[in-house]
Formats: sequence, C-alpha cells, structure tokens
Amino acid sequence: MSSHSERNDRRRPKAPERENRSKPQKTKTFSKPAGDEKEWIWGNHAVEAALSNPARPPAKRLLVTPDRAKRLAPNLQRHPALQIFEPGDIARLLPQGAVHQGIAMKVGEPESLSLAELGTPAQGVIVMLDQITDPQNVGAIFRSAAAFGVKGAVLQDRHAPALSGVLAKTAVGAVDKVPYARVVNLSRALEELAELGWRAVALAGEAEASLEEVLDGGPTVLVLGSEGEGVRRLVAEHCDAMGKIPMPGGFESLNVSAAAAIALYETSRVRATGEIGS
Repeated sequence: MSSHSERNDRRRPKAPERENRSKPQKTKTFSKPAGDEKEWIWGNHAVEAALSNPARPPAKRLLVTPDRAKRLAPNLQRHPALQIFEPGDIARLLPQGAVHQGIAMKVGEPESLSLAELGTPAQGVIVMLDQITDPQNVGAIFRSAAAFGVKGAVLQDRHAPALSGVLAKTAVGAVDKVPYARVVNLSRALEELAELGWRAVALAGEAEASLEEVLDGGPTVLVLGSEGEGVRRLVAEHCDAMGKIPMPGGFESLNVSAAAAIALYETSRVRATGEIGS
C-alpha cells in the first residue's frame, strides 16, 4: 500500500520547468526507502561535526529549513547536496520523534581505523564495548569518551549499532571526534592490543577490587559490557584485571553509560601526567 506522501507525489508530478533548477531547491519527495534511517543524522552539533570530519564520505543529502539555511556558513550554502525543506518535510524522512533542529544529513559512517592504527602508540585510554547495542547508551559513551580525551573506541562488527541516527544525536558530535575500530572478535582484539603494549581492565560489579585499585595509570583498554550480561566470560578472561565502582548507597547497578562516565573519569584521574588527549 502506498504511503500518504507517495500518493500525494503521484497527484503532484514535478513540473518540467523545475527539473533543471539549481540547488538549493525545495523538494516534495517525502517517502523513504526501507533501511534508509540508518544513514541519517540530525541536529546541529551532530551534523556540523560530521560535515567537518574528513573521515566521513561525501554527504548524499543535506536538508535544512529556510530559517536554518540563512545561518549556514558560506561554504555550506554552496554545498552540492544542499536542499531546502520545510520542518515537517524533514521530519517525514526521519524516525518518528527525531528532533532535527532544522538540519539533517544522509551520509555514511566515518571510516574506521584498523586496530593497529588505533592502538599505536600505546598511550592513554581506549574504550571497548562488549555487545552494548542500545544507541542512546553508545552515543552517551562516545560523548563521555570525547569529554575525557579517550584515544579511541573499539566496537564489534556485529552487535553494535550504526554511528548514525539517535546514537549520533545523543553523542552530540562525539562520533566524529573519537576515532574507532570495528573488529570481529573482541578477545582477539585484546590479544593484539596487549602485544602493542595495552593493559585491559574490565568494569564489573562482581569484581572484588575497586576500579581505582586496579588502574595503574598506563595505557588502558577499559572494557564495558552490556547491562544484562556484563562483560562476557571469554572477553573477561583476556583482561588483566577487573574493577568495580564502589556504591556505598547500596544501589545494585548503574546504567552502562552512567557507569562509563564514572569509569572514564577515574581512568583520566590516575593516568600518567601528560597522557590526556594523546
């Protein structure tokens, strides 16, 4: 069955004289193909960071409202993918409830690094996500990683969301500021990082020692697991230590993104002088 917007498109075919109009242009094509959402990012900070990231492929579409277009930098006003849309028309192309702030872009993920590129030199902190699949949690972790000067992130090829959509909006541009690598197997990735001089520490509520006690200030891979399962056994076995966040209030656990922010603060606090921002 055709969508409401598709039926309207058929009733209002594009006039011939508009075919060759130069961009930016208004369009009335509101329907979106299946799976299209994964390539969209929206919101001022997310889009602006993506546009300034050379690791991103060229934008396929850059949609802005008339008011937002007036505030664009001169170079963006001439962007080849720029199109002027009304706010509601942009919303129709995005997931329900997306707060786009008058700007959205269809673009591929930033290019990932190899593990060797990300891990060389062995200095600072890398955060590794073990089957954390909620986009808002991953976006919030990227935001904290950027705030605390993390060197990069390691994600799985599978069981990890695309760096777009809600994730990119939650990260407020951090997905374009924190380098990342995607790997097939986290255990093997930890072995490779160990050879490069990294020490892996898993955050685990069942650990006997606190995170402060197990951190040594050297190059650290902070391994975070999902809220349900935590860090998986085989991944934990490849870690050098496990530490917990002491919670004297007696509350059983924290949201994984909140725990990540606390853990990243702790790692930044004990890191060797001069390593932050490496």
